[in-house]
Amino acid sequence: MPETPDSPDFSSAPDGSRWRRVAAAAGRVARAPLAGAEFLYRAGQENVHFTLPVLNGAFGDQLAARHDHRAIQMSFRRHEADVPVADLRLTPGPAGQPQKTVVFLHGLMGDEIIWQTGSPTGLRYGPALQQELGACCLYVRYNSGLHISENGQLLHKLLTELVQTFPAAVGELVLVGHSMGGLVIRSAGYYADQEARATRGTTAAEPGAPSNWLGHLRDVVLLGVPNDGSFLEQNSFFTSLILRKINLWPTRFVSGLIDKRSNGIKDLRHARLVEQDWQNPHADDLFPPRTVVPPLPGVHYHVLVGSLLKSATSVLHEYFGDGLVGAGSAHGRIFRDPAAPPDLRISTQVYPKLHHGTLLSNPEVYAYLRDVVAQ
Repeated sequence: MPETPDSPDFSSAPDGSRWRRVAAAAGRVARAPLAGAEFLYRAGQENVHFTLPVLNGAFGDQLAARHDHRAIQMSFRRHEADVPVADLRLTPGPAGQPQKTVVFLHGLMGDEIIWQTGSPTGLRYGPALQQELGACCLYVRYNSGLHISENGQLLHKLLTELVQTFPAAVGELVLVGHSMGGLVIRSAGYYADQEARATRGTTAAEPGAPSNWLGHLRDVVLLGVPNDGSFLEQNSFFTSLILRKINLWPTRFVSGLIDKRSNGIKDLRHARLVEQDWQNPHADDLFPPRTVVPPLPGVHYHVLVGSLLKSATSVLHEYFGDGLVGAGSAHGRIFRDPAAPPDLRISTQVYPKLHHGTLLSNPEVYAYLRDVVAQ
């Protein structure tokens, strides 16, 4: 049938390109749910390794109490598997000297993979340090739902076993902790120091006595660590407290759900590093007792602080910091004590426009870490 003047020809009409754009846009809208589902699937597959750490961070103390097989046991990790210390097979350097050893600890609901893969700009910190400096990098996974002091004691035992098993291979120690991992490191240092004080002048001075890893420790790097507690957990505590005070069935129910969060999360309220603090009958008071854990003498602490803002001078920076850890807490009162001993070595660096996660994959942060290890 011949075309009539009234029949529209979209291909030749002046506005034909507009119709093609509309059709293309409609096609994109129709395909969007499929594309979104595909993206979520890929993201899920790429991050499936977080499933168990997230479960442990939220309820790991309850899993451990039930001896559930899903409860993570603190261990060094290689190839996404636990490795007993003896199976690390560490050896001295090329000239037979002990190697500089860097030990990485993840934060709440994290795992060792955050130090190894995932950076769009290249290698993450651990592999990059091994490639550039030849440092021996080790990665620890732990149940972040346990009390911080429990993980601190476990880390103390793990590092003690490391230096005892490989006395000729482990040289200077550099410990790197992100978020809760930094608190676990500080707690481990506290327990190692307490043990050293208890044994000083007795078994520790005898030939062949077990080595204390504090003798190897040179640097501690704290990346976005809530040294004075987490404002998020403080808000959770206040919310639960208020709901309980209202004392209606719905508010009691919601408060009960909030209170099921793990002991590790609860410890973040005031960064409790010592078991006596959470065992104290006043541990759940509004202003509970808190043991001061000072920096270890002779150790250089590097306090690295992220900020969502361009400026590090505002009240918002002090409170919100990198989005999960306030800058004031990350700086830590204990590291800003004007009456600190003169031999205490503290270096602080603030990184504007970096959130809590990007502290783990930033070139400037890596350059700082590389300089620490290279010294």
